Amino acid sequence: MPWLFLLATLVGAIFTYNTVRPTYAGAHRAVISFFAGWITSELALHHILWQAIATAIFIWGGALAAWPGELALVITIVSWGVLGFEWSEGRHAGTTVERALRTAFGNDYASSIADDLAGRLTDDVDWRRIVLPFPIRRPTVQRIRNIRFARAAGVDLDLDVYKPRSGAADCPVLLQIHGGAWVVGTKDEQGLPLMMHMAERGWVCVSVNYRLSPHATFPDHLIDLKRALAWVRAHGREYGADPDFVVVTGGSAGGHLAALMALTMNDPEYQPGFEDVDTSLDACVPFYGVYDFANRNQLSHHGGQQDLLEKQVMKASVEEAPEAYDKASPVARLRTSAPPFLVIHGDRDTLVPVEEARRFVTEFRRQAHERIAYAEIPGAQHAFEIFPSLRTAGVVQAVARFLMYRYSAHLAARDRSRSASDSGSDATPRAPVASPAPL
Repeated sequence: MPWLFLLATLVGAIFTYNTVRPTYAGAHRAVISFFAGWITSELALHHILWQAIATAIFIWGGALAAWPGELALVITIVSWGVLGFEWSEGRHAGTTVERALRTAFGNDYASSIADDLAGRLTDDVDWRRIVLPFPIRRPTVQRIRNIRFARAAGVDLDLDVYKPRSGAADCPVLLQIHGGAWVVGTKDEQGLPLMMHMAERGWVCVSVNYRLSPHATFPDHLIDLKRALAWVRAHGREYGADPDFVVVTGGSAGGHLAALMALTMNDPEYQPGFEDVDTSLDACVPFYGVYDFANRNQLSHHGGQQDLLEKQVMKASVEEAPEAYDKASPVARLRTSAPPFLVIHGDRDTLVPVEEARRFVTEFRRQAHERIAYAEIPGAQHAFEIFPSLRTAGVVQAVARFLMYRYSAHLAARDRSRSASDSGSDATPRAPVASPAPL
């Protein structure tokens, strides 16, 4: 029993150590490090609980009768201390995002949020959802599933709408793009804490499926998402949305595609058959996104992503198709007319190097007229906000402030435009919305 206790303790300690010192080198090791670190760091208190139960059982069984058991107990206590620190570190995530917002938009940016919108914001932590993170749903949010918005290359494309159950009318829109390395994933799995949070506060959230590789070759993914935005423009009001205000978000591959959506607005190359539809966006919030397919600065820690892109997503190497790789890289698509961004990335991401986000932000500030906020979340792995946790709660609340801030600016501009129109002055409305042509 003492030796068994020591073995079990060492396994737990390895998981704990991985949260603090994850492995970046080697594609397979980085993926394993991600899964182990992600689950452990975001569910640190849950790990302490089950380990405490296991420790009590071992002690009851006589594990402390010999030195291996005593050593195991010491290791366990140290491991719990580290996990406790990791959990407490999550408390600072919201502060990190808030600091980034103030740096980008001014210390008093929150005072610009309309009073009725500011009243919907909260800093309270729902401990029940953190203790019991699954299933991720809210009784106040209605989810309308599997709405067909297009058919492309024989694939039916669906989306889900999340809206306030109490009713919705003229609600701002959050368009959510799932990740999964462009080859896996669905609209059902990601962005749920943020969408639930925003739907409770009067937003309509739209989670979208798109064609996946290797069936799809870039830019098929982007075209599908443009088609989804066209659907929002044409049909959003039927679900209580205001299609004149849309923000895009997504994580990982979804963060990459969200950034491209914002940087290729109204580009006819990605709107075949619906070139006249307005695909402009009011802001972009990419989480741990990929910003450079070409890896031109050699920021990637391993070649796993490049192999994936060449064999399944792009179907060509960088040397064979340099222009295609540039078109697929948000850092190469930056322009002066880019909308405001809030970029979020974990500083312990083993799948997408945080240096890639830093470089994107630097280039954005150099080239774009609008501002960009960058929040580097301490202790966060890839995909850290997929389910409720203390870190997720803080980040989601801060993102909500950014979204309300942007929507308040939109409402103020709309009111000024209406006032100018009423007084007989010329006003420049958003481009007329055209209905998307069928595929």
